[in-house]
Amino acid sequence: MTHRLQAGPIEALVRSADPDAVWAAGSADAVHAGSPGDGDTPLDVGGLAAVLALWPVLGSLVAAGDLALHTPLTAYGEAAAAGLPGAATAHHLLTHGEGPPALAALTRLAEHLTGTPLAECATARIWRPLGMDRTRFADGTLYAPLADLVRFPRHLLSTADHPISRSWTAESLRIRTGELTPSRGLLWHPAPAGVWAHHPQAATGPALWVSPRHDRWAALVPGAAPAPAPAAPPAPALRTAFREAVFSTTPVG
Repeated sequence: MTHRLQAGPIEALVRSADPDAVWAAGSADAVHAGSPGDGDTPLDVGGLAAVLALWPVLGSLVAAGDLALHTPLTAYGEAAAAGLPGAATAHHLLTHGEGPPALAALTRLAEHLTGTPLAECATARIWRPLGMDRTRFADGTLYAPLADLVRFPRHLLSTADHPISRSWTAESLRIRTGELTPSRGLLWHPAPAGVWAHHPQAATGPALWVSPRHDRWAALVPGAAPAPAPAAPPAPALRTAFREAVFSTTPVG
């Protein structure tokens, strides 16, 4: 069974809440719907840096056998474990640490194990192989045009095993926290109906969703200065409404 994206209502929903927002949705094979206009304009996707850069680089280290998620970070040297409890592991940081301190610790770990700044490592190991040639860190944030951004979730749903292995994606998109709440994967968190999400804790900022169950992904990048109409959903509700519109579509076929 396939599900048809209702592009018109989704576009109307996004425009009513944030006229300058950019969005896209599709499957492993294609982009099925998205914002009209230029897909080559650089977008501020700094709120997705952890999942676009850090998460896949760590996955490449796991795939190469250079990082074991449940090994105490002290095993990798003082630099890797600086400022952390002695029993801290990469798994703990990936499942419980969404704030700046945990992400900073994971970045130090990645840079320590690769011997390369995260920006350079992500470019060489992840973005260039995916064809994300215009994705870059600059001025303290991460920029990517929509044409680059959509390549990332499409790859996660594909059968390709490089540069991000299918096993790393599968292990990340499952509950890793047992009965603890909130439930978490590895830098991804579960949403209803088999959807996984990554976005900043703040109400605004870019968001990315993937669902292997539905073979569907979606991306939403808010405008710099949204000016919602009086009847528009409030900014915190736009993510939820957008996700529901993309993933709760009418089945056909």
